[in-house]
Amino acid sequence: MAKKPPAKRTPVPATTGRPAGLFTWLAIGLVVVVVAALVIIKVATGSSSGGSTAFQPASTTEVSDLASVPASVFNKVGVTSSVVPISPPIPLKKQPALTGKVGATTLPEVFYLGAEYCPFCAAERWPTIVALSRFGTFSNLGDMTSSTKPGEAYPGTPTFTFLKAHYASKYLVLKTVEQYTNVWDNATGFYGTLQTPSAQEAAVFKKYDTSSYIPGITSAQNYSIPFVSIGNKYLISGASFTPQLLAGISRATIAAGLSDPTNPVTVAIVATANYETAAICQLTKNQPGRVCASPGVMAAKKALGIK
Repeated sequence: MAKKPPAKRTPVPATTGRPAGLFTWLAIGLVVVVVAALVIIKVATGSSSGGSTAFQPASTTEVSDLASVPASVFNKVGVTSSVVPISPPIPLKKQPALTGKVGATTLPEVFYLGAEYCPFCAAERWPTIVALSRFGTFSNLGDMTSSTKPGEAYPGTPTFTFLKAHYASKYLVLKTVEQYTNVWDNATGFYGTLQTPSAQEAAVFKKYDTSSYIPGITSAQNYSIPFVSIGNKYLISGASFTPQLLAGISRATIAAGLSDPTNPVTVAIVATANYETAAICQLTKNQPGRVCASPGVMAAKKALGIK
């Protein structure tokens, strides 16, 4: 059962040693909300630590597995799972485009905000990396698990971290913020701080990760992570499938299984990745064609109402 949400939702200066700034309220308590299979997170309280602060580079084999999911798997999986619900990205209408720069070139931007302790972020990174790998190349991803602190939901969910990651693409820009570690700090009463969003990134999060743009939630459920803006055309708030699906499975096993379209974990990851790919194709003007016109992505476009 989810703990009662904190009464205060607006960002306030830290008064009890918690990290100050825009997302200070995240250090208050845990809420898990499921609305039409959308799983969103606040943060659990507690006093014991779990996790590691040392950066561990991701296995090149595992990164290769994520970047080389066979086209036949994308196409066979489509956008449905018989095991868990899959939540599609949320469309935005008539919003200013989110863009970034590569040198002097302006490109559409995908913006991710999450934290290493967060199991829902842990689940969502899998399909996000798979989808973005269809448009570019990652380097310096790190190994990560969500917090193992007693009382946390889905402890030790296997994943990666974007903390030191680089992404190269001729189609789009990726900006990522991992706000907190997966290690609880008794001195501050929260997880250790890692990265701080820029003023523009904080404004995007504060505007769009709210009940004004996310159907089915109340203002008390605003500002949940993970948050992904796909060029301000589509949003992801929370995990697209439950992290429970990844419980007890190693990172290497999950990655190696991505070539098997009958594997339930693969189906959830790839179905979500097809949805994210279809949304990204709206930014890239359907390039590359072999990706954006593939049957799996076309199924996602149809489900999203993209013509």
